[in-house]
Amino acid sequence: MSSAGIAQPGTAAHRPEAVSALDPISRAGEIIFGLIMVMTFTNSLSVAVAGRADVREMLVGALGCNLAWGIIDAVMYLMATRSERRIEARMLERIVAETNPAQARKTVAGMVPDVISEALGDDGLERVRQKLAGWRRPDNKGVWRRDLVSACWVFLLVFVFTLPVVVPFLLWTNVRWALAVSNVVGIGSLFLAGYKLGEASGQPRQVGLTTVTVGIILVGIAKALGG
Repeated sequence: MSSAGIAQPGTAAHRPEAVSALDPISRAGEIIFGLIMVMTFTNSLSVAVAGRADVREMLVGALGCNLAWGIIDAVMYLMATRSERRIEARMLERIVAETNPAQARKTVAGMVPDVISEALGDDGLERVRQKLAGWRRPDNKGVWRRDLVSACWVFLLVFVFTLPVVVPFLLWTNVRWALAVSNVVGIGSLFLAGYKLGEASGQPRQVGLTTVTVGIILVGIAKALGG
């Protein structure tokens, strides 16, 4: 925890995701959710009897659903980010106002993962408390705009990255061929998103393959339940 980050919580320096919208794991997760959702729509077609009207209806439903989900996800991200920032500011205010150092250290410990709190010990927590003692609520001018930009990125992750799955239906009139290509694109995208998700744990291939398997199962369950 750097002194710059402590001095100005809520700034871009303290929250790098204000620029990149989401950390790599969260980005991969958003893409996976969107892919599973759109593949549920595309695989709802019956290749034996589906006509252009059925394909058009599926495309409208898939794009409309992902558009709505992208907006909902962006709004929820915005609300969660703002709430998290307010909670963080309140905890810092408690630390600054606390006259009992031991109680202030407990508050500091509650702001970090248990493993870090244990590694810091009382001495480390006390040093952090002392650095935080001079904290003042920063001027968050511009933070709201950065949050809006990040929310827009969340929307794009959900909506734009799932478009390749529906493109084959715009390029080919043969529904069977379009669905086959769409599924190949969808499965490949699931693997790549899962691969990225697995890089954090050092098992990208395994997580990529697991993501594909789980994604196919969830699409099948959604179809069976009428989704």
